[in-house]
Amino acid sequence: MLIKVRSLDNQEVDEVEFSDDFCPAEVRQDIIKRVIEWQMAKSMSGCHKSKTRSEVSGTGKKPFAQKGTGRARQGSTRSPQMRGGATVHGPLVRSHEIKLPKKIRKLGLRHALASKYNSQKMIIVSELEAKELSTSVLLKRISWIEGSILFVDQAFENNFKMSCSNKFSINLLPECGINVYDIIKYDNLVITKASLKKLEERLLAR
Repeated sequence: MLIKVRSLDNQEVDEVEFSDDFCPAEVRQDIIKRVIEWQMAKSMSGCHKSKTRSEVSGTGKKPFAQKGTGRARQGSTRSPQMRGGATVHGPLVRSHEIKLPKKIRKLGLRHALASKYNSQKMIIVSELEAKELSTSVLLKRISWIEGSILFVDQAFENNFKMSCSNKFSINLLPECGINVYDIIKYDNLVITKASLKKLEERLLAR
């Protein structure tokens, strides 16, 4: 398939050819959902923790006599039923990560790219560069793109990176870190021709 390459000023400058297998014709939303759930589970910290009976501070002395007080027998002030005692079956530090085959992860990325391409929200540009460090000048150049933008390139020029840094609706991502969640999160995907070719080689590799 042939895709038009534009400049940041919305001028057609070139055409680039990609394999028909790169962007599936039918977008599988279920695969995209599985990959996003895998990403979200992996990003969870899992550092919530409650103290067990062995970790609660307190004396090991028996609180009161076994018999004669009229109260239920107790062996420790650190028991779960005592005030200030331990928690039974409380949360522990753990990983929330779930397993997902590498094939499904790569397929999810292809379907996410296909969803942007089919909705005409994937824009391929020749390069991402700014002649001067100015957010206002850059915003004028990309005013033809409506909505939030995810820029993807192998490496970003300093002027371009700094011009985008104070705009919350714009995010920069290196080609090696492109992922399904960020592609779906932003309205538009603007990627350089070189990065997309590199991505094609990586996703179609056996």
